[in-house]
Amino acid sequence: MAKSNHQNTNKTRRKSATKVPEATSDPGVEKEANADKPAVSKPKPKVKVQPPPKTEESATQPQEINIQNSPAEMEVHHHPQLDHKPKPFKEYLLEGFMIFIAVMMGFIAENIRESITNSEHVHHLTVQLAHDLKADDKQLDEIYQRETEIAKGNDTLFNLLQQPLAKADLKKIQELAENAHSMWLFHPSEGAINAIKNELNLKQFSNSEIISHFSEYEKHIELVRTAQEINLQYQRIYLDPFLTQHFTPENLNAVFNQVPLKNAQMRNLTQEDLTQLRTDMVLINVITRELLKDNALLKQDVSDMLHYVNKQYDLEDK
Repeated sequence: MAKSNHQNTNKTRRKSATKVPEATSDPGVEKEANADKPAVSKPKPKVKVQPPPKTEESATQPQEINIQNSPAEMEVHHHPQLDHKPKPFKEYLLEGFMIFIAVMMGFIAENIRESITNSEHVHHLTVQLAHDLKADDKQLDEIYQRETEIAKGNDTLFNLLQQPLAKADLKKIQELAENAHSMWLFHPSEGAINAIKNELNLKQFSNSEIISHFSEYEKHIELVRTAQEINLQYQRIYLDPFLTQHFTPENLNAVFNQVPLKNAQMRNLTQEDLTQLRTDMVLINVITRELLKDNALLKQDVSDMLHYVNKQYDLEDK
């Protein structure tokens, strides 16, 4: 009994499932049927909205960006699986050798550049040294000539002072006394020498004999300066008192201004004064001869050094 009821129920379900609603022409019924269906919104046409024109205020004010409704995007980068094969040992050696060659080439290039720069600097200094030595040589020639004339005048004055006062040529004595009061000072050109001393680390100078030439030259310069100081002291001690005590003002002014004397008049002059001056002239002659000797040493130093610099640094045609 129960089985027959179950079969009847299944048949009823099948019939209801296969029923097709009949089409109706009533618009009201269609509206009611359509009212039960969900409304489908049609897509609205896109309207392009142009942004407002930029002004100075909008250009300066920061723009607010609304990212609230924009979906977050994430990019995923997949790294490829690379198979690294070990390099052969020879390739490592080759790469190391190439790096070594590159470093060595850079080092050699830097040394060449530095060598060229140093050579130009040495050339400039040696040319300047040769120029200074030539100027010193010219100055020493003039000093030697003038000091030789002073020495000859001192010898003549020494001989005149041995005559009796009555026969003495007082005008000539005054002229020679002023000549003995003179001295020509030597002022060496030391600019290039001092500059080279500051660059003795350069191999062109450190491996040369130029420093020994400098030492010899400077030693003789000190001798000349010492002799000049002694000569100045002798002039103050021996000649100045004789000139101020026995020359008239007019004659003293004339001899120091290289003006001929108007007369041979002298003041308070005695035979003893002439004898004392003759004795003093011995010392003045000694120091004058020493100046000439030291001047000759300096001139020889200049000649030797100039010859060495021209030969060592190839300045013969400069």
